[in-house]
Amino acid sequence: MSVWEKMTRKANIHQYLKEDVKFQKTLKARDLMALGIGAVIGTGIFILPGTVAATTAGPGVILSFLVAAIICATAAMCYAEFASSLPVAGSAYSYGNIIFGQFIGWVIGWALILEYMLAVAAVSVGFSAYFSAFLKGFGLHLPQAISGAFDPSHGTYINVIAILVVWVIAWMLSKGMKSSMRINDFMVIVKIAIIILFVVVGFFYVKPSNWSPFLPFGSRGIVGGAATVFFAYLGFDAVSASAPEVKDPQRNLPVGIIGTLIIATILYMAVSTVLTGMVPFTKLNVADPVSFALQLVNLNGVAGIISVGAMAGMFTMMVTMIYSSSRLVYAIGRDGLLPKFLGNINKNHLPNHSLITVTIIISLMGGFINIGQLAELVNIGTLIAFSFVSIGIIPLRKRHDIENADGFKVPLYPVLPVISLILCLALMTQLHLETWLASIAWFVVGLIIYLTYGMNHSNIKVDEK
Repeated sequence: MSVWEKMTRKANIHQYLKEDVKFQKTLKARDLMALGIGAVIGTGIFILPGTVAATTAGPGVILSFLVAAIICATAAMCYAEFASSLPVAGSAYSYGNIIFGQFIGWVIGWALILEYMLAVAAVSVGFSAYFSAFLKGFGLHLPQAISGAFDPSHGTYINVIAILVVWVIAWMLSKGMKSSMRINDFMVIVKIAIIILFVVVGFFYVKPSNWSPFLPFGSRGIVGGAATVFFAYLGFDAVSASAPEVKDPQRNLPVGIIGTLIIATILYMAVSTVLTGMVPFTKLNVADPVSFALQLVNLNGVAGIISVGAMAGMFTMMVTMIYSSSRLVYAIGRDGLLPKFLGNINKNHLPNHSLITVTIIISLMGGFINIGQLAELVNIGTLIAFSFVSIGIIPLRKRHDIENADGFKVPLYPVLPVISLILCLALMTQLHLETWLASIAWFVVGLIIYLTYGMNHSNIKVDEK
């Protein structure tokens, strides 16, 4: 087999389904929406509505979130059709293997590894900062040496809280999905309850005059704001990683993906509406706009509760992303593109080898490396996956060996998938040059691993459609 034939061979869907049957199907639609909301709604809901209103859109940030949701929905529907048609582990990585071939699948998988692991590492650092501030409220102070990334010049050597929270979540996931989902569902309920608390309490302090002018930056402000807040919706794609553990995946996966987006949009727009009604938008360019608004109306107690909501948001986001990254690495190991032990399932039907591996990497990143400047790399990894999934709908529809008669289908085919691809590519052009250079370096490393190891150890069964 030539190098080209190896790179372009397409995986056999039936082989994937046969191998993934080892997982226990325990997840329902509500669990999937909890996973999705856990990933999508984080600290951003308490920050972005204020900062984008102040700098880009004014009160029109409400419409920015709606426009961004519509844009995101194009990719979400493509994911929903793929998840319904191909309910296999690995999400977009496996879709790429089946539709485009092994090399494109590897590119998508390598991009998603970047997205998931870097996102968790960055959020673990944020959780550490919030938790340290929470402890200070009780007069407890962590030594500076164990409160930050390795930086002797600033007296920090390790971020212990960032490491501990990642391992606590990994331990929770290693015990099984039923118990993990109970905890995750509870944390999601806490998070949503705190968001609703702000919306309800803040509503009584809304001054309609603060919404005038509604579009101080014009219609361009809405579009500019949408480009910024689009990234607040990222994470819904992680729902598709759970496919082999979902009951009735053809129905529940599309419900989980699209339901996540709908709920997130309602929450983002509700917070934006109340926040810009409570405080003139020109005053919202602060680090914590929601807490700032509450303090202005002397609701300091509620402002303190918001910090708990922020920590709950970060916790559930890490749960979803660690879970998804472990299933992704399992799928790549299953195919032999990474060491085979990563594709093992234990007697409890869990891929704990991949879970432990990603936890070690994430905890080292969050505990020792200052990754703040690399956070935007999460976006490029996501958009690459979105692009392939969007355009992949066209060859998917032409595959008569893949049945999806009763499953979800993207409307307005093939126009909507093409629009989704164009929008993803447009958003990629807005990323900074430094992000592109760093991502190129990441993909060069991935290419070396693929050419020297993955391509020669691949055990992907060729699709004989």
